[in-house]
Amino acid sequence: MSLRRSFLSRKFSKSFREFNGGNRAADSDRAADTVESSTASPWSTLLPELLGEIIQRVEDSEDKWPHRQNVVACACVCKRWRDITKEIVRTPSANGKITFPSCLKQPGPSDIPHQCLIKRNKKTSTFYLYLALSPSFTDKGKFLLAARRYRRGSHTEYIISLDADDISQGSNAYVGKLSSDFLGTNFTIYDSQPPHSGAKPASRRSSRRFASKQISPQVPAGNFEVGQVSYRFNLLKSRGPRRMICPLNCPASGESKNSEMKKPDYGDGHNTVLRNKAPRWHDQLQCWCLNFHGRVTVASVKNFQLVVALDPKGDDETVLQFGKVGDDTFTMDFRHPLSAFQAFAICLTSFGTKLACE
Repeated sequence: MSLRRSFLSRKFSKSFREFNGGNRAADSDRAADTVESSTASPWSTLLPELLGEIIQRVEDSEDKWPHRQNVVACACVCKRWRDITKEIVRTPSANGKITFPSCLKQPGPSDIPHQCLIKRNKKTSTFYLYLALSPSFTDKGKFLLAARRYRRGSHTEYIISLDADDISQGSNAYVGKLSSDFLGTNFTIYDSQPPHSGAKPASRRSSRRFASKQISPQVPAGNFEVGQVSYRFNLLKSRGPRRMICPLNCPASGESKNSEMKKPDYGDGHNTVLRNKAPRWHDQLQCWCLNFHGRVTVASVKNFQLVVALDPKGDDETVLQFGKVGDDTFTMDFRHPLSAFQAFAICLTSFGTKLACE
């Protein structure tokens, strides 16, 4: 009797294990079906056009910088969203857009230039750079940079910042500065970040950000020279616009392969020399003329166009133009190889009287 019970008990245990194993297999199949169905959610099956429009609106963000977390959140939904986000949020040279503040130190687009406006406040000696969102000269657009002029002994400095309310070298929003000589004819452009690994800051004391040597390993105590702007003397007082030459260390145009976008990549960049485009004399108007394609409406000695000095193509294509459209409103259009930061710094040199150059 006990032998029979033992046999039946073993047979029941074997049947139970087989039944339980079958249930586990069915549960895993159902779980796989659930994962597949969750992957193919309505969000991941949106039309590419509609999906691109959604991410485009997050990227544009109208008159302010988009929140990086919103753009990253779009890229984390699924692989399709990540691929489309990577196509839209790229360097300015690739898609012609300025998405994050780090794009201000990357080269502009190669085909269509960025159209910007500079607003001047004479009372506070402050200048504001905006990305134009419409053809109108009255609309401010998207704020990009701000600069304030300071008198430092025998020379003048322009402090450039991301924050219009906090323009100082000790600010977290500080991005660089522009320094002039005594006559205001030679300028040096300084970047707040090292242009490449191993770069040494300028040795002059006036180029230091802080009085102390170093306040933090993450905050460079010095500034790094990335370009110069020189105005040629006009001792004979011959008629004509100002003549200028700009040797610059332009950032590389390739997209960054890493996620850190705080520093401009000048490692693969190149030295570029820009010169002002020679105007032509108009006999009927009795003045020097340049074709600004409707972007400049007021005659001024400050107006200029810059081209590459030694362009292998020889087409004299304008890479930066600056001109007056109102009492305190100016246009600034730039393209590759200049960045918005470099273009803004060059335009700042045009403000102020230069008796020896006019």
